[in-house]
Amino acid sequence: MMKRMLIIEDDENLSRGIAFAFEKDGYSVITAKTLKNGINNFEQNKIDIIILDLSLPDGSGMEFCRDLRKKSNIPIIMLTACDLETDEVSGLIAGADDYITKPFSLSVLRARAEAVLRRSESKNNNIIQSGLYKLDNNLCKLFKGDEEIIISATEFRLLKYFMSNTGNVLSKEQILTALWDNQGNFVDENTLPVNISRLRAKIEDDPKNPKTLKTIHGMGYIWTNE
Repeated sequence: MMKRMLIIEDDENLSRGIAFAFEKDGYSVITAKTLKNGINNFEQNKIDIIILDLSLPDGSGMEFCRDLRKKSNIPIIMLTACDLETDEVSGLIAGADDYITKPFSLSVLRARAEAVLRRSESKNNNIIQSGLYKLDNNLCKLFKGDEEIIISATEFRLLKYFMSNTGNVLSKEQILTALWDNQGNFVDENTLPVNISRLRAKIEDDPKNPKTLKTIHGMGYIWTNE
């Protein structure tokens, strides 16, 4: 699948050179000369990686990176004319995945971008995202936005099954077979409803009127993106 890159850089010659190099590698490239245009392009398109200049005519790339990190894990490579260790550290703290100082070799930038994308893809394979919720398979943790919700091992297994089947009605028998009695072990009939109830108490604003983990009477349960 063709990857889409967003370049936010006010130096037109540099931006054009970067775009040409990555288009030769099969990327679809969108360019923006200002933060405002960059933000608009990010919001209107599915972007896989951002090349971001530190200093732009209408604002700081550092602030944009910091704000973007609150809602997205998209790979970001920051560009700067400043060869200062403090700037590099600040850029990485702000959330950049890599940092490169001008002038630089396009072949180095291409190699850095490929490395960042590989790391991101490997990480994303272990993340299940559904609406506001993110399940980290490596850490066995659940997050709602940036806030961690403490869950048990059983609740984690339940969530993983539900979130992997978002939008599908799952019968009680399907869930029990997948998570409990796939070895033919006896499972108490209250096991599932008790665990569903505990889970709702942690994730729903109103557990008695669930919006995310719903009961479909006579059929089973469904996880939605609401």
